[in-house]
Amino acid sequence: MSFMHISDLPDKSQDYLKTIWDITELRAGQPAALGEIAEKLNQKTSTASEAIKRLVARGLVNHEKYAGITLTPAGQRLAIDMVRRHRLLETFLHDVLGYTWDEVHNDADLLEHAASDRFIERIDAHLGRPRRDPHGDPIPTATGDIDNLPRTTLDTVAPGEIVTILRVQDSDPELLRYLAEFKVGPGARIILDASPAAGMVHIRVEESGQRFPLAETQMALINVET
Repeated sequence: MSFMHISDLPDKSQDYLKTIWDITELRAGQPAALGEIAEKLNQKTSTASEAIKRLVARGLVNHEKYAGITLTPAGQRLAIDMVRRHRLLETFLHDVLGYTWDEVHNDADLLEHAASDRFIERIDAHLGRPRRDPHGDPIPTATGDIDNLPRTTLDTVAPGEIVTILRVQDSDPELLRYLAEFKVGPGARIILDASPAAGMVHIRVEESGQRFPLAETQMALINVET
């Protein structure tokens, strides 16, 4: 039985599979809504609906009426390939080419469609088979294995508790640039100084002792462990 390769699909179809994966990964496998997929891809809902229908016809996506959109096993296999390409390219751009962590996403989006399997494998080997990208997202292996996404977010942490940042969602480049000013990223240990007030919370960096304010709305974008 021959399997479909990701390069057998148009670039935009590849984007749809990866976007559905990204949304369902954040929700522990819960279906993605059509409107959310369209928004993330800057598409009209009607355009996204037609694209999803084509993916359903190819056996890559399930779209149950009123129940949202999920990937079939074949769709999930291709989506994980796209996720692997994207996160390895982000890591290569950051670690080897000196991109900042807020710059890597857009260029990785462009490169992931053109990269051959051999090129991705060489990058993976050159980087020493990394398990996380610069934002802390888990990188799938060549066989499709992927670590579980950390679920605990900063907005659930009690004041005074010391936590280690595991992951920062890359959906807000401004947040990434802001945290970089204080050298805060995956691996940094921080303390919540007090409960949020007036929509802000104050964070202290354990190593440097620096303090900085953070919008309460951004706390859910940061995954941590105690």
